[in-house]
Amino acid sequence: MLQPSHQSSQVAAVPADGVSPSRGNASAWGRGPARDRDDDAPWHTEAVCRRDEAGLFFAPSKEPTAARLSREEAAKRVCGRCPVMVECREHALLQPEPYGVWGGLTAAERRVVLARRRRRDMELKKAAHSIAAAG
Repeated sequence: MLQPSHQSSQVAAVPADGVSPSRGNASAWGRGPARDRDDDAPWHTEAVCRRDEAGLFFAPSKEPTAARLSREEAAKRVCGRCPVMVECREHALLQPEPYGVWGGLTAAERRVVLARRRRRDMELKKAAHSIAAAG
């Protein structure tokens, strides 16, 4: 079972609080909608990473760059076949998770996604304000 070094003893796809984010439309990430499952079962119970080693998803200290890139690509391949990848990714973006590969994204990639979301939100607010001021 995967164990992130920063918080809990949960797997990479398991939120520390055990609460699932809303599932939303998975097609935004190039995958089909999340398949129906028992709403009482947390999304992370279906995470493929529950069967992999923690070292694949979380970097050891002072890991050489080439080794890190290779490990992250291997972790992303695991994520690519996971039925709850979208839920995992959204969890990591909403928390936000500062370490590891979650939902097929590294911590650096998640920071980029979050920055883009913040920029988009600011642009939408600005546009709405401009429309309200003109009207």
